[in-house]
Amino acid sequence: MGTRAATVDYLLDQLAGAGPVTARKMFGEYGLYLEGRMFALVCDDQLFLKPTAGGLALLGTPTEGFPYPGAKACYLLGEDLIEDADFLAQLARTTASELPLPKPKKPKAPRKQA
Repeated sequence: MGTRAATVDYLLDQLAGAGPVTARKMFGEYGLYLEGRMFALVCDDQLFLKPTAGGLALLGTPTEGFPYPGAKACYLLGEDLIEDADFLAQLARTTASELPLPKPKKPKAPRKQA
């Protein structure tokens, strides 16, 4: 089905209090990033948060779901949590702070001319 751009725009508005959150399109869905760390996925218009100890402490007993077939389980956030912008921003900051920065990409080797 894919995620609608309007859903991502709404989530970015709700997450504005967390800091500079950006969205990157990936295979018709989106990854959400804070300070270079991907902390959530938006798939089929649903928000999936990467599991962390801090996120678990804030959520209590979260609902788990799979953003796509073969994916690891994530916390599936319901509409009630998404509508609370302050809590969502706190949850995003806490989760992102516990995730590692991505490894730097190796520069591409120059192509050999034939």
